[in-house]
Amino acid sequence: MPRTGRRRSIEARGEDAARAAALLIAAAALASVAAPARAATEMVDTALVLAVDVSGSVDDERYQLQMQGIAKAFDDAEVEHAILAGPHHAMFVTLVEWSDRAVVSVPWTLITSGEDAAAFADKVRHAPRQGSDFTCMSRALELVQDKVLPFLPVPATRQVVDVSSDGRDNCNLTPAVPVLRDQLVASGVTINGMPILEGNEALTLEGWYKENVIGGNSAFTLPAEGYQDFARAMRRKFVTEISERGDE
Repeated sequence: MPRTGRRRSIEARGEDAARAAALLIAAAALASVAAPARAATEMVDTALVLAVDVSGSVDDERYQLQMQGIAKAFDDAEVEHAILAGPHHAMFVTLVEWSDRAVVSVPWTLITSGEDAAAFADKVRHAPRQGSDFTCMSRALELVQDKVLPFLPVPATRQVVDVSSDGRDNCNLTPAVPVLRDQLVASGVTINGMPILEGNEALTLEGWYKENVIGGNSAFTLPAEGYQDFARAMRRKFVTEISERGDE
């Protein structure tokens, strides 16, 4: 009996050694697969910040139209193609909601496939509303400058801030929107604008955006003709800004 027990112990140690060897081989195989993936995400083509107005003028229906519009864009085949068509075949994107405060609703998310884009779209659809009363765009730009772009996980060929709202900044804070815009542009950031032309400021908002908000390489304004037009305008805007190249 002792000999039998000893033999079983030896056999057990042999099995343990075999399992350990198999695990080492598997780990090495995984490392060899993961290495190219890590190399592929050492840099992305675009880092995109979506800065969305959730102030008092944005009721629950309007909020959903914005979130659904962003999500539909990331589910769109042309948008996905634009994301993956760059030299690095990758981008980072984050969602910021702003009113008289600004918060990150969806943190930096890496997109390297259609599945990644669909997963981000799902996060946007379920993002909790973080709104309050006033339209303080300066809060949004300040958050982006101090707490969002500095924490971009990897470098990007282009850094783009995509700002949308149905009104101009009405908080009169310091520094003001044009000052923050100029600081971001000086650091190499492009700020594009999507004024939502609905409400009291519909006739003048696009002009205010052009004068105070947009800036940087290839910056542009693309308005939405009201909240019902948000999805169409956002899709078109994504395709345009994601397709831009840093050397253009």
